[in-house]
Amino acid sequence: MENGIDKQRYPIGRFQKPNIIGQQHIQQWIKTIKEFPGKINDEVSHLTEQDLEKQYRRNGWTIRQVVNHCADSHMNSFIRFKLALTEDEPTIKPYHEDLWAELPDTKIYPIASSLKILEGLHDRWVFMVEGLSEEDLQRKFRHPETNDLISLAANIGLYAWHCDHHLAHVKNAKLAE
Repeated sequence: MENGIDKQRYPIGRFQKPNIIGQQHIQQWIKTIKEFPGKINDEVSHLTEQDLEKQYRRNGWTIRQVVNHCADSHMNSFIRFKLALTEDEPTIKPYHEDLWAELPDTKIYPIASSLKILEGLHDRWVFMVEGLSEEDLQRKFRHPETNDLISLAANIGLYAWHCDHHLAHVKNAKLAE
């Protein structure tokens, strides 16, 4: 059973990778990734500077940090896809998202640039993943923190979840007093 802080941290639950990832999963996940820039823009475009400072939980990130984090995270993921498609099981470079969230371009910079990044990046990302063959989807990269090999198919699912996860954070923060 999830406690209150876990429910705030993971409002849609944690990512659950299916044992077998089928084309139906891939197509739904791609749709989620494709629609994310529009959905996040719809949630934040009318917010005031004060609204952007709302947090989805105590000591959590602000809406501004969440939007800027999504741009950072999704750029990293896009690069990981390209590495996996051009190298044999490359070891990716992790980053300290908690520290990045405290940098000025994440913590205090306006979100307009990140919304533009997400729009353009997701357009390219969706184009790339829609053209992947079954063989491409099985290509992998290694995450050095866990030493796990992660397939591109699974990573599509993880980032579809990531989109919905942070969209829920924004929606919850908007409801905060």
